[in-house]
Amino acid sequence: MLWPMIAIALGFLGIAVLGVLAVRVFIEVRRLARQVGTASERIQRAAQDLERAAVPLASRMYETGRDRVRD
Repeated sequence: MLWPMIAIALGFLGIAVLGVLAVRVFIEVRRLARQVGTASERIQRAAQDLERAAVPLASRMYETGRDRVRD
């Protein structure tokens, strides 16, 4: 009778450990998702800044090219 009780106790402890590990993984996944979201927003802002900075440069290059064609 002792061995079945030990087996049941070890099974319960194993399930409890797996439950604790699952909760820790869930918390880390949520934290990682938050960091990925933040990084994505930063990348998007940087791309918008780059696009805004490139528009005047592109228009100046276009004007320079048109001036050379006229000459």
